[in-house]
Amino acid sequence: MGLLSLAIWTPIFFGAVLLALGRDDQARVVRWVALIGSIISLLVTLPLYSRFDRATSAMQFVEKAPWIERFNVNYHLGIDGISFWFVLLTAFITVIVVISAWEAITERVNQYMGAFLILSGLLIGVFCALDGILFYTFFEATLIPMYLIIGIWGGPNKIYAAFKFFLYTLLGSLLMLVALVYLYTTSGGSFDILAWHKLPLGGTAQTLLFFAFFAAFAVKVPMWPVHTWLPDVHVEAPTGGSAVLAAIMLKLGAYGFLRFSMPIAPDASHEWAWLMIALSLIAVIYVGLVAMVQQDMKKLVAYSSVAHMGFVTLGFFIFNDLGVAGGIVQMIAHGFVSGAMFLCIGVLYDRVHSRQIASYGGVVNTMPNFTAFALLFAMANCGLPATAGFVGEWMVILGAVKANFWLGFAAASALIFGAAYTLWMFKRVYLGPVVNDDVRGLTDINAREFLMLGLLAAAVLYMGIYPKPFTDVMNVTVADFLKHVAVSKLN
Repeated sequence: MGLLSLAIWTPIFFGAVLLALGRDDQARVVRWVALIGSIISLLVTLPLYSRFDRATSAMQFVEKAPWIERFNVNYHLGIDGISFWFVLLTAFITVIVVISAWEAITERVNQYMGAFLILSGLLIGVFCALDGILFYTFFEATLIPMYLIIGIWGGPNKIYAAFKFFLYTLLGSLLMLVALVYLYTTSGGSFDILAWHKLPLGGTAQTLLFFAFFAAFAVKVPMWPVHTWLPDVHVEAPTGGSAVLAAIMLKLGAYGFLRFSMPIAPDASHEWAWLMIALSLIAVIYVGLVAMVQQDMKKLVAYSSVAHMGFVTLGFFIFNDLGVAGGIVQMIAHGFVSGAMFLCIGVLYDRVHSRQIASYGGVVNTMPNFTAFALLFAMANCGLPATAGFVGEWMVILGAVKANFWLGFAAASALIFGAAYTLWMFKRVYLGPVVNDDVRGLTDINAREFLMLGLLAAAVLYMGIYPKPFTDVMNVTVADFLKHVAVSKLN
């Protein structure tokens, strides 16, 4: 079995084992099996880093075997500099989520942990798939465990949120399926994504394909105006669900633009770049303003995610090296920072059982260690230099200035909104005198929570201070990608 298959099927295997354990009286064993399984799943991805060849843009660790031979569907895996870091990020975040749920989840523990491990394997499968049907299978299969996580362990309106999440993302994907079938017939019966990249397509066909993929990927990012499902889902999802949704699942849509929309329909991508840039700037500016008036911490961070992902799509569609690489770096950084923000909210919610900003005030007086972590993550969310949040946004802004000064100016100005709503929330929740008995009775984070937040803090600081390992992996791939999407594919 190849390294990529190990990365996909190891967490799925442990997830299946957890589902088989089956009783809450075995919760302690379940937690340890889940932790061991998630750590092993992370360890099997580490050789990918040491063996990855940074000098080539070709797919690496390729595996190919027949799956549905009648329709030429293959189990075809591979990663390049674009997809590499998302495999490691997914495995890392899964370990953090298992640690976060150690005490918070007390019912159906095996199903909760099992769902996350299976979800982890499916997400890695999306980033590794080089066959259209295999990609679609993994892409849609990720909905099932997340639907159950929201619908079973979510808040009071969990059923509504789970249905909204499932229907929004499923409906968007149906047009993508039509596009995949069209490409299959046009290519002479192949589902090979890399072969699709070389197809000469007419202008009308490219435009229709571009918007078919847009329907699936824009909802997943989510881009304005199809972002409305995200705040509702985040509010109702359990802490781990919110962390994985923000850190990993939102990246599937942005990754889809890089793997499908832009290389398969480059002419249409250039033609409609103005629309993508406009929608991205609206997300960054308008949604940032919406975040300022939120009273629920989770909803505020959810809108913040929409704004930060706007930087990602903005970077992609300005078609230069700084923009595309910055968008990818921003996705990775957002995975660390947004996951940390939601886990911090979860720490408070586990103690006070409220996500309302008005329920807090003066937390620094009773939880000084926790507040130090929360401050770091808040600063990263603002894009403070020397944190992960700065690197990607700065690269995108530089790329935007390189393309058009006023475009870069608009993107840079939007950082003010991100700082405003993040610092406003931090001030209200953490600073000042203790405002009520709930806050007065808070206890600081324990060793488990310190470990969870400490790992994320190390990642945020390491990426902010020394981003070179992250960017080196993608440089050659991004350069070749831009050459590819700059070539007309009109037949």
